[in-house]
Amino acid sequence: MNDTETKSSFLKKTINEYIWEISKLQTEAEAHNSLKSERDSTIQKLFSRHNLGSLPSSPFDNDVALNLTNRVKSRLLDLEQDLQDKKKSNEMELKASWDQYMDANDRWKNIDAQKQAKAEIKSGLLKRIKEKEDERDSFELQISNVDLSHIDEREQSMRIEVERKTNQLAGREFESNIRQKQSELYSIEQKIKALNREKDIMAGDSEDRVKLALKKAELENHKKKHRKIIDDCKDKIRGVLKGRLPPDKDLKKEMTQALRAINLEFDDLGSKSREAEKEVNMLQMKIQEANDSLSKLRKDLESRKRFIESKLLSLDRQSSDIDAYLRVLESAKEKRDVQKSKYNIADGMRQMFDPFERVARAHHVCPCCERPFSAEEEDDFVKKQRVKATSSAEHMKVLAMESSNADSYFQQLDKLRVVYEEYTKIKKETIPHTEKSLDEFTKELDQKSQALDDVLGVLAQIKAEKDSVEALLQPVDTADRLFQEVQTLQKQVDDLEYKLDFRGQGVRTMEEIQLELNDLQSTKDNLHNELEKLRDEQRYMENDLSNIQIRWHTLREEKVTAANTLRDVKKAEEELERLWEERNQLDLDEKHLMEALGHISKDRDRLLNEYNDLKAKLNHDYDEQAEQKRSYHQEVDSLLKLSSKIKEYHDLKKGDRLKELEERQGASESQLQGCDQRKREISEELTKSKDSMRNQDQFRRNIEDNLNYRKTKSEVDDLTREIESLEDRILKIGGISTIEVELVKLSQERERQLSELNRCQGTMSVYQSNISKNKLDLKQAQYKDIDKRYFDQLIQLKTTEMANKDLDRYYNALDKALMRFHTMKMEEINKIIRELWQQTYRGQDIDYIRIHSDSEGAGTRSYSYKVLMLTGDAELEMRGRCSAGQKVLASLIIRLALAETFCLNCGILALDEPTTNLDGPNAESLAAALVRIMEDRKGQENFQLIVITHDERFAQLIGQRQHAEKYYRVSKDDHQHSIIEAQEIFD
Repeated sequence: MNDTETKSSFLKKTINEYIWEISKLQTEAEAHNSLKSERDSTIQKLFSRHNLGSLPSSPFDNDVALNLTNRVKSRLLDLEQDLQDKKKSNEMELKASWDQYMDANDRWKNIDAQKQAKAEIKSGLLKRIKEKEDERDSFELQISNVDLSHIDEREQSMRIEVERKTNQLAGREFESNIRQKQSELYSIEQKIKALNREKDIMAGDSEDRVKLALKKAELENHKKKHRKIIDDCKDKIRGVLKGRLPPDKDLKKEMTQALRAINLEFDDLGSKSREAEKEVNMLQMKIQEANDSLSKLRKDLESRKRFIESKLLSLDRQSSDIDAYLRVLESAKEKRDVQKSKYNIADGMRQMFDPFERVARAHHVCPCCERPFSAEEEDDFVKKQRVKATSSAEHMKVLAMESSNADSYFQQLDKLRVVYEEYTKIKKETIPHTEKSLDEFTKELDQKSQALDDVLGVLAQIKAEKDSVEALLQPVDTADRLFQEVQTLQKQVDDLEYKLDFRGQGVRTMEEIQLELNDLQSTKDNLHNELEKLRDEQRYMENDLSNIQIRWHTLREEKVTAANTLRDVKKAEEELERLWEERNQLDLDEKHLMEALGHISKDRDRLLNEYNDLKAKLNHDYDEQAEQKRSYHQEVDSLLKLSSKIKEYHDLKKGDRLKELEERQGASESQLQGCDQRKREISEELTKSKDSMRNQDQFRRNIEDNLNYRKTKSEVDDLTREIESLEDRILKIGGISTIEVELVKLSQERERQLSELNRCQGTMSVYQSNISKNKLDLKQAQYKDIDKRYFDQLIQLKTTEMANKDLDRYYNALDKALMRFHTMKMEEINKIIRELWQQTYRGQDIDYIRIHSDSEGAGTRSYSYKVLMLTGDAELEMRGRCSAGQKVLASLIIRLALAETFCLNCGILALDEPTTNLDGPNAESLAAALVRIMEDRKGQENFQLIVITHDERFAQLIGQRQHAEKYYRVSKDDHQHSIIEAQEIFD
């Protein structure tokens, strides 16, 4: 009875579900039919409205509707193409019209620019005409005040006077007389010097003999020292110079050359050793990188192997070896294909049962052989088909499960293919290639290490030779210095011996020499007075002639100026005529340009209006065509939406589903009628059984109620005891609030851990996606040999960093050396400035001056300098606090100090007007300082002092005959040309 009721309720539920789904499908079918009718009407409207051709009779089937829709879509594409063509043609027409307007506008601008240029030229011409008229008026005003005839007469008389004075000066022959007197004076001075020298020689004869004895003793002492040093170092020198002992004068030179050659060789070997060491370090780094890469590859290989074997072990309990992966994958693929084939066959057989049943019920014949069925045979055939359908459904579930398992097993194995391929590539390609590179690096490292050891051995040998040569440098320098001193002493001894031998012949007495000196001195004084008298006469006549020449030149300049003014007046008038002609021509050109500009302006305006009208017309036509296209496109979109909905209905096969559900509903209703008939029969039998069992049921219920009561009571007692124990535990823990607080904390911690877990999982997924993406990127051509290229760049970076560190170290050392050099030179310059100031300055307000330098910033070699003046302990800056003479004197002293410090190899000192703003005592002190400098530097071959001055007193103070033989005087001749004359210096 229960089974029948269950089956009946199941059939009712199934029928209700069929009815609900059938009603839903019928609604969709009605909507589908309405969509088809709407689609057909839309197509008819489109074809009639847009004249797309003839139409078949409606309603349309799906193929006809699809063809018509394609024709509509092609018409839409044609409209879009026509719209694009229209747009291009409009743009071309507008461009042609605009080009015509731009050509006219360019012509207008060109003519307008020419007109403006003509106007500017015209204004410039008017300005020049005004200037030329003013210039002509000024020239005429100047020439009106000049009497040319009077100027000619005065110029002629002055020329005659100049010729007379010149002839008079030439007739006196001052130059020849002065040169004769100077030659006589010079010969007398030479005689006086010879007599004084002879007198000094006679007085110093005894002193020279004492000097000769001392020089000989010193000479012998130096020779002994020199010979001792040479004997001590003879073997070492021969060892350095390969068995050769050079002469004493060339010993230092050859030792220096040998040391220079050894230093060059030592530096060359040092650079080679550093390069070899750098190469060895680079190879060691490469080997370390290769070892790290090899260990990493092996770890990756082992991890992939363990991963694949663990997966194989979890999927296939029998085979866990990685070599069996391909075999397991192939077998899984074959198993999946077999299971799919079985499932497809069973599904095909299952799909045959329902059609067979429908054919048998509809035609009452066998679907296979078309034999007619009787009612019983038909029921038996249908019953067998349903039994087979039920059993085939169970079998289909089993086959679907097995096929799904086989496919899942194959997919899991196939996912390991990428890891297996990476494993195979690492094992067969990457690791052997890395091992080969490691062997090559190791061999190359051995070679480079051997080469480095060889270079270091040779370097040590050269270092020993260099130390031995450097040890010989000091004794060789001492020997060379002693040799030079021996040569000097030998020359002095020879000179003294020659002097003493020469003095022994024909010596006069001291009285005779003194008497002759007195006569020569008196003759010299007379000649000097006559020479001064001749010079005074010559100077007077030359000054007179110079004054007359100046007056003559002034008159000549006035005459030339007047002639030039007349010429300028004529030139200005000619220029004015030419400018007026140019102005008239410009007026004519400007008139022509105005006429041309008016015509072109009208053409430009006409073309611009035509362009605007054409643009408006074309835009209107294009907008109308675009609007037609937009409306047609909207209608096509609505048609396509209807077609897509109709296609979706057909794709889902909802009509077939409706028919199938209606058939199933009929079968279920027939089964439900059979179940109801069976249920009525069972109900009658059950009523009879209930009457017989009613009494027994009452007794059984009483017993069951008693048992249930006892069981419920024992459960109540147990629950009461459990509640009491839980209350005791709650009291011990601290109450419900404590547990709730703890629960809240644990909940928050759980939420935090979950969020952290989700974040980590998200991060891990991002990393995994990045890893897979990077792996794909690494397979591209641009990342080929990326490890090698990265390693080369790393080596280059490290080498560059080492070079930068060395350069920083050298830069700091150079900076410190420059700072020390600057400090030392400033101290030397201030010392010289102090000495020169104290020797030169005659005032009492400033003790000395010095230069103070301040660094402009930390870590820089830029300085700011200022000059300070000191008196006692007080110091002040000289700028704005000293007189002009003090400034000039300070400037000269600073220049002298700088020349003394920095110009030893280029000893040229030039002073221009050094006595400017200096008073007499300070000028004399400066001259004395310059004389002392010349005395100190006269032994220097490249020293030269150049002084330019108008102060003859200062020139006489520094122009002494022991320092120079002549000086140069610059003057002007009659034609105002500069003349440089050499003047003799006389004591």
